[in-house]
Amino acid sequence: MSAAETTMPGEAEREQLLRQGWAALPESYRMPETAPTVAEAMAWCRRLAETHYENFHVASWFLPEKLRPHFHAIYAYCRVSDDLGDEVSSPEQALALLDFWQGELEACYRGQVRHPVFVALAETIRACQIPITPFADLLKAFRQDQTVTRYRTMDEVLEYCRYSANPVGHLVLYVCGYRDAERFRLSNFTCSALQLANFWQDVRPDLEQRGRIYLPQDAMARHGVTEAMLASHVATDAFRALLREMTDAARAMFEQGLPLIGQVDRDLAVDLDLFSRGGLEILRAIEQCDYDVLRARPAISKRTKLALALRAVTGKFLPGLRLRGRAA
Repeated sequence: MSAAETTMPGEAEREQLLRQGWAALPESYRMPETAPTVAEAMAWCRRLAETHYENFHVASWFLPEKLRPHFHAIYAYCRVSDDLGDEVSSPEQALALLDFWQGELEACYRGQVRHPVFVALAETIRACQIPITPFADLLKAFRQDQTVTRYRTMDEVLEYCRYSANPVGHLVLYVCGYRDAERFRLSNFTCSALQLANFWQDVRPDLEQRGRIYLPQDAMARHGVTEAMLASHVATDAFRALLREMTDAARAMFEQGLPLIGQVDRDLAVDLDLFSRGGLEILRAIEQCDYDVLRARPAISKRTKLALALRAVTGKFLPGLRLRGRAA
């Protein structure tokens, strides 16, 4: 157990950590002196969603217009929560900010809101009847990132995905009116697969910039891959074999999640198809560089992104096109 888990800061130290943490983040993230109106809060979340992450902006084209404010609010919550954990200078600052954010989340469910994220999110929670669990689970993952940097087995990695990725799928389903266990189960496969694809794509930056290795230690040992090898940026045959195994595992999870596309309405099916294919394209990019993700980060080309978007547009507006896993 780490020092961060065993030593709780005093009130004065906590306040100092919070001040230092907020100072490292965009000024717009900070708590306003007075709570914004619902319209102002929704506009704040929309700006963040549409300017911060291009893939979300593309996906939002295919969402029913009446649901977009809810997705903007959820994205803003996820984005700010993630930045509280990863965009400050120390784990202590991150943990203090995440604890503060947890308090604001709990206050939101009591009807007490101040930050634009929670003013907007309260409307989404009320309209879509979303429980606190998926929001709180995300914060658990972001806290874990501050104290856990190695994973012994794939089961431990997937347990992390249970908190870091799967809640997002549950939130999407809640907003779209789905709340059953089977759809949640299928969504978990897709969300965990997306998380794994990002992990295998980002082996080098995760180690260099964040000190984290998500490759399971038992699989590394089985293939004879050491942390020194990862730090050397040289993709040996052993490393390529390891990443091939990891890539195959992620692809199998995508396949397990695909039936969900046939169990939701057409608008959501288009989004699920787009994101699943985007994740599979990440895996394809890893394969095309012969699993050498240590020299440079493999990425999806602009042409491929355009093709995915065009395919999604076609799937939405042209009758008769068959989305994978669903008769359109």
